[in-house]
Amino acid sequence: MFSKSNKLSGFLEAKISEGLFPSAVYLVAQRGKIKFADSLGYSVIEPEKISASLKTIYDLASLTKPLVVGLLCALLLERNEIRLEDRLANYFSKFDTEDKRQITVRHLLTHTTGFRSWMPFYLLANSRDDILRIIASEKLAAPFGTKVIYSDLNFIVLANLLELIYEKPLEEIVKSEIISPLELERTFFNPPKQFIRRIAASEKGNQYERQVCLEQGYLISQQQEAFFRNYVIWGEVHDGNCWFMGGVSGHAGLFSCIFETMKIAQQFLPEETLILKPETCRLFRLDLTEELNESRSISFQLAKTKNSVAYGVLSSGSFGHLGFTGTSLWIDPRRCAVFILFTNRTHTKCLPFANINPVRRKFLGMSAKLLASSSG
Repeated sequence: MFSKSNKLSGFLEAKISEGLFPSAVYLVAQRGKIKFADSLGYSVIEPEKISASLKTIYDLASLTKPLVVGLLCALLLERNEIRLEDRLANYFSKFDTEDKRQITVRHLLTHTTGFRSWMPFYLLANSRDDILRIIASEKLAAPFGTKVIYSDLNFIVLANLLELIYEKPLEEIVKSEIISPLELERTFFNPPKQFIRRIAASEKGNQYERQVCLEQGYLISQQQEAFFRNYVIWGEVHDGNCWFMGGVSGHAGLFSCIFETMKIAQQFLPEETLILKPETCRLFRLDLTEELNESRSISFQLAKTKNSVAYGVLSSGSFGHLGFTGTSLWIDPRRCAVFILFTNRTHTKCLPFANINPVRRKFLGMSAKLLASSSG
């Protein structure tokens, strides 16, 4: 049985009191066993108060990238259905252009395509199907392979690639390859309406995205204002592009609770995986961008990246990911440990949202010390 850590809970409770986020749920596991877990604060404050619990479902935001796309791509790699050096243009002729025809699956998975970080497709595209054309026609922000530019566009493209190979929608792929084998019941895109009171709420509208659009010079028509929802986003995806795409995408959209997120995280550890072959798991700790500005493996950032929240805290082979809504996941293969911290930092908060990376870093450091002392 697991217990809460008074140190971790006290630390996070203090941050809730400081107003950084209304709720925090955490889990620290080692060798398949949960060591510490607790829930604090309110998952919903507006329109009503609901206390967070260990079963609260959070909008995982960009954790969707490794937990869905990274895992599925690794599965296809071990089945020899794709290769890291496969060219994107071989799958989509739109990318057979002078600046993009050499872009590979490896570039997409490591954010080294040179695509810009983000675009408001809900202002630019006529439909979900139009997005790939826009990405293909966009000028690169940097030559491919020369720089890590973390970009949603990479994983939107990868989701299209998965759908092409599987010949079915991403949501169906996830159900058959991840949700069903792991027997997950609180993990999904587009949560069922009856689950709403079990879900943590997000921002009121998309005012952050609206501000970014204006700062980047995008003109917003009166009709397009509807894309910046003016109600509390609760029970539906926070990310505007994913919402425009029907709630299902490769860069965002997955909802889950902390226990089921741990189950997916275990698939990246050779000692615990049920979906992948143990030898495939090395791909997630293998530095594929050694000479560049950031250390990345397949779909993950490595802890040896100097601006990583895990740098100097977890072993250098550790890998993890953050989500804009306030979620984070880190995996330390040397310790065979999983560290998960969920918050809903955008809920009932005015702009600018709090930078909670110092909290994430402190949480990892405290958790690692607790594991060391409990196993010592």
